[in-house]
Amino acid sequence: MFDLMRAASDPDFTAIPLYSDRCPAGFPSVAQDFVEAELDLNQYCIARPSSTYFVRAIGNSMTDIGLHSGDLMIVDKAVQARHGDIVIAEIEGEFTVKRLLLKPRPGLQAMNSAYPTLWPEPEHLQIFGVVTAFVHKTRSHD
Repeated sequence: MFDLMRAASDPDFTAIPLYSDRCPAGFPSVAQDFVEAELDLNQYCIARPSSTYFVRAIGNSMTDIGLHSGDLMIVDKAVQARHGDIVIAEIEGEFTVKRLLLKPRPGLQAMNSAYPTLWPEPEHLQIFGVVTAFVHKTRSHD
């Protein structure tokens, strides 16, 4: 079962500098002249706080898109799921995160070739939201 966390309906604004220079390999200049804007990840990742929740991924069926076990997914339950979206789905009482296929028929595609695509009967497939972003930490806190 997922451990769901609700998005704050009125989060504190935390502005972090967003540099206009791209960074192919290295670190952005600390010179203030290059700051393009300030960015708040709440505003960037959450369009509708009232319909957004967080859930942690578990397992490795989505590693080919960079989603790893323990990553935090940002899910909007008000977004209409489309072909190709990453979704939180329920099949016969079990939750999963997969890429939604609508053509040629409804299916849930793992993004790891070691896992099969699931082809549930449409009446047994329920979508609980679209993953709009996820957070993958590259280093744990010391």
